[in-house]
Amino acid sequence: MANKELEEGTELLIDFAKRGGLIPAVVQDVADGRILMVAYVNELALEASLSKRMATFWSTSRNALWTKGETSGDFLKIVEVLLDCDQDAIIYRVIPQGGGSCHTKDPETGKTRETCFYRKIDLESKKLQMV
Repeated sequence: MANKELEEGTELLIDFAKRGGLIPAVVQDVADGRILMVAYVNELALEASLSKRMATFWSTSRNALWTKGETSGDFLKIVEVLLDCDQDAIIYRVIPQGGGSCHTKDPETGKTRETCFYRKIDLESKKLQMV
């Protein structure tokens, strides 16, 4: 397939085989732009996400399809789906439908974290800090 068709065309041409059937999916809060999580999507997960309008992924640890929130109640309602230039990475722009998007909880409050990105690397000490 020509790059022009892939990069400039309007046809959905995701090559899931390129990376073993999976592409990275970044989940972004549509309200404030925060990155909530990163997971993987295969063809089944993308189809489910588009039809349900709820963020659905392929769990590499369980080797199974999962819709975020089925267990926790913390669903991620899809508002928009963006695809990168060479159609091998995706962004789900979402409205969180629960307390958070991470599977971990804040030890002080016991609440699900709003985002999986709750730590940063201090550039001087190269140690992790909570944000």
